[in-house]
Amino acid sequence: MSATPSAQYRLTIRIRLDDAQGLLGHVTSAIGDAGGVVGAIDVVETAAEHSVRDIVVDASDSDHWEQLITAIDAIEGATVIDTTDRTFMLHLGGKIEQHNRHPLKTRDDLSMVYTPGVARVCLAIAEDADKAFQYTIKRNTVAVVSDGSAVLGLGDIGPKAAMPVMEGKCCLFKEFAGVDAFPICLETGDPDEIVRTVKLIAPAFGGINLEDISAPRCFEIEDRLKSELEIPVFHDDQHGTAVVVMAALLNAVKLTGRRLEDLRVLIIGLGAAGVAVTKILLAAGVSDIIGADSRGAVHRTREDYLDGTMNSAKRWLADTTNPNGLAGAPADLMEGIDLLIGLSGARAMPPQALEGMAPDAMVFAMANPNPEVSPEEAAPYVRIMATGRSDYPNQINNVLCFPGIFRGALDVRSPAITEEMKMAAAHAIAAIVDDEELREDYIIPSVFNREVAPAVAAAVAEQARAAGTALAGQELGFAAGETLAGAPAGAPQIGDGVG
Repeated sequence: MSATPSAQYRLTIRIRLDDAQGLLGHVTSAIGDAGGVVGAIDVVETAAEHSVRDIVVDASDSDHWEQLITAIDAIEGATVIDTTDRTFMLHLGGKIEQHNRHPLKTRDDLSMVYTPGVARVCLAIAEDADKAFQYTIKRNTVAVVSDGSAVLGLGDIGPKAAMPVMEGKCCLFKEFAGVDAFPICLETGDPDEIVRTVKLIAPAFGGINLEDISAPRCFEIEDRLKSELEIPVFHDDQHGTAVVVMAALLNAVKLTGRRLEDLRVLIIGLGAAGVAVTKILLAAGVSDIIGADSRGAVHRTREDYLDGTMNSAKRWLADTTNPNGLAGAPADLMEGIDLLIGLSGARAMPPQALEGMAPDAMVFAMANPNPEVSPEEAAPYVRIMATGRSDYPNQINNVLCFPGIFRGALDVRSPAITEEMKMAAAHAIAAIVDDEELREDYIIPSVFNREVAPAVAAAVAEQARAAGTALAGQELGFAAGETLAGAPAGAPQIGDGVG
């Protein structure tokens, strides 16, 4: 059982209580003694001799539920009637739905929204395909595409089982950046079929967010789509993670008085995120990086490099990183390391190995739900600790990046999300934390900080303009003064404050 109760294991427990003085207090005390955290308590029913109450409890995991129920049932006069998994209830029927932007109440409404009026809009787009960004959902809609092959820490669970994650991603797009997103889960793992399918559906979307596609296929799929589509393509597992890691590091080195160029970094876990994090660190000036996978450090004399079985992404890592050709398991490589970045799995690093790190060590252990080393275990050895979890300080979470980065790209109709735009996003996220606020347990803003997405969007849009890739100058692709297609001379124009 993990040490910290979490909302992901929130349970509503319906309990029948005999009418005895102080019985509810005994129940809540028993829940607390069993490690649960009591939230709301609601009265469902009262009678002369008993009452029925719903008690919301956060637990550590599903096994913990049984311990809580047993503790309650052990109290004389208290009986558990039923339990409800709050997380499953939240997903009941899915988490997103479609809403019309304009009411349909009259024949006139129908004649403009649909036939016959819609025909004129169709013809305007047929004459100038670029107008699809002006008169359809394309201007503000992103496809969240997955094959379900690398979902969270669950692995290859398939497209149907991946849907709750993709729906959740769409919720985040809308909530944090006002971007409409739709989940597209594909019943194929073939890169050719995925590329072809995304190209076929691309006319309806202003951007493509690739999600939870396993490495190394994800690299090929993204590269091909970026070269063949004229809308932004962004694999969030790679680049979202890399951007937020970079943002956290910018503040961490400021706090510890380091320079990026002087860092010694060990990255454990060399899937999509590990490779992308390596690339953004190199771009930022970090030169001494060691990457390690399940077989240990990656280098040019490793057996799978020599016999040609190492995949292309790791071969690139072997050629580009680990300048001293170090070999061994991650725990053997910790001597003098300034920053450990974990993108692998639970408890991949023995906490005692952190003792060999450089003074004021930094650890970003991002495996979820259980990090490579827990903050409690790392505390004696490190100055700055970050994880991917919401119940610890310094949560490195992709939601700090992808809503704003797509918002900015869509706003200026950039055809791509460039490396410079990603770096601009990282700096924008880092800048949210003022120097006066910066401290060991606050190097990265909260995912609920509403300043983040607008700041990222503005930085991304500005970078696109500076690079000359912005195709529009105002929010949602509308340029000030642009005349509505088909409108008579003298009609209100976009930018006049109407419509």
